[in-house]
Amino acid sequence: MKIKILMVCLGNICRSPLAEGILKSKLDPEKYTVASCGTSNYHIGNKPDVRSIEISKKYNIDISKQRAAQFNKSDFTTYDYIYVMDKSNYQNIIQLTDKNQDKNKVNLILNELYPNENLEVPDPYYGGSEGFENVYQMLNKACNHIAHKLEKQH
Repeated sequence: MKIKILMVCLGNICRSPLAEGILKSKLDPEKYTVASCGTSNYHIGNKPDVRSIEISKKYNIDISKQRAAQFNKSDFTTYDYIYVMDKSNYQNIIQLTDKNQDKNKVNLILNELYPNENLEVPDPYYGGSEGFENVYQMLNKACNHIAHKLEKQH
């Protein structure tokens, strides 16, 4: 049975599509499924932001076929791990459940690198292209750690 990982940000066009693409590039698709979504419905069906597509392409990752989706309560059942980009995403998701087993699946992605520090991946949407590079580098480090941890556990 495949391990399923979900990456979550606000609109599912900048950070979480990058995180999905980066982690997918590091894991065996026979053993893992990686997806992404947003907590909002602003961009459902849209492609990732062109700047996210460009920065991922720079590192030989194609996210251009992804389409934005919104987090749904059923995702707690579908996914084994849910990584969120910031505290707002975290609050938006955990308020959808009162089950501890669901809440325990959700974690800030940078807590993988910096346990319990609750650091956030900044939203690069309103910044320049350097913001996307910085976010890519943060997510790449976190995804390296996640991939290594998953391979050891499974």
